[in-house]
Amino acid sequence: MNPRLIWLPRDLHPVAWWGWAIGLAVVASCTTNIWMLLLVIGVCALVVAARRGDHPWSGSFRIYVALAAVIVVTRVVFRILFGGGSIGLVVLDLPEVPMPGWALGVHLLGPVTRESLLFALYDGLRLGTIVICVGAANSLANPKRLLRSMPAALYEVGTALVVAISILPQLADSLRRVRAAQRLRGGDTRRVGGLRRLVVPVLEDALERSLALAAGMDARGYGRASGLTPGRRRATGALMLAGLCGLCVGTYAVLDRTAPRVLALPMLAVGAAVALTGLVGAGSRVTRSRYRPDTWRLPEWLVLGSGVVAASIAAVARRDLLAAYPTLDAWPTLTLTHLLVAGLALAGGLAAPVPVRTEPSVALPVVAAR
Repeated sequence: MNPRLIWLPRDLHPVAWWGWAIGLAVVASCTTNIWMLLLVIGVCALVVAARRGDHPWSGSFRIYVALAAVIVVTRVVFRILFGGGSIGLVVLDLPEVPMPGWALGVHLLGPVTRESLLFALYDGLRLGTIVICVGAANSLANPKRLLRSMPAALYEVGTALVVAISILPQLADSLRRVRAAQRLRGGDTRRVGGLRRLVVPVLEDALERSLALAAGMDARGYGRASGLTPGRRRATGALMLAGLCGLCVGTYAVLDRTAPRVLALPMLAVGAAVALTGLVGAGSRVTRSRYRPDTWRLPEWLVLGSGVVAASIAAVARRDLLAAYPTLDAWPTLTLTHLLVAGLALAGGLAAPVPVRTEPSVALPVVAAR
């Protein structure tokens, strides 16, 4: 194949985008350094602005950003309402509300310290950054193509995931269409009273379109199984159940340092191998035909590799506790490792080809405002 064809405008494989976004989410989960978290948010915003298409789900990134802002504000407000701590510099001296004896240990209001506010801000920003990473994947990856790439054994889960994945990205397009329809009818969407007339059609339209997609997949035989003997069905089910049990035991042993080490990484590896064997056996009974299967080329490897490498560097760099988890009484520092991680993630995201954009067409919205 001509190397020039690799970089022609096209939609990147959705698995590559999700792998890149999961890598950034791992980077965010490995630190509470506000500079690193802001760098991850900036990388997501830049890549989404440069590589998102004009699909209905491409405009959903702002919804995830708004959700992340709500998470941060809620975390700080809850910290103020249920006790701001007693150690540190008091920045807001609120009267404490006395609680009954059965609510021992629960504090309502009281003095709010600088350290408690910073802890709530860092913790909420970390969770908000993970949400933004998921939003970046939803804005960049095609959810329909992602479901086509799922293992055949997970066809039942895929039918449910098609609704869960596509409903939130469809909200942005449904909101635009409903607001355009209301403006054409002369309605005023700026008033609070018009919120109900806006929210109900948006949610109904997004859910109907997601359910219609799932019904279309079922009507076209998505996940239809061929003949399978009862013995083989029980064997594949037992393998998958044993693999999941091994994964649970291994995860618990990794988190619990007092558990025997033979139950940690070795049990995780055995559980993953057994579960994979069960998935392969269960997937062999599902027959699906694919039209124009998605290709995996050099840009997919670059995008996925940048996310994996960034997550690996962040996992190793978390051993530097002062840089990864700065103290609350000092200003966080920005290290060269943080810049390296952000630079790799940004370079990998921009290595994706420019998506194909359709020509704009003039059409009246078809959603009626209720």
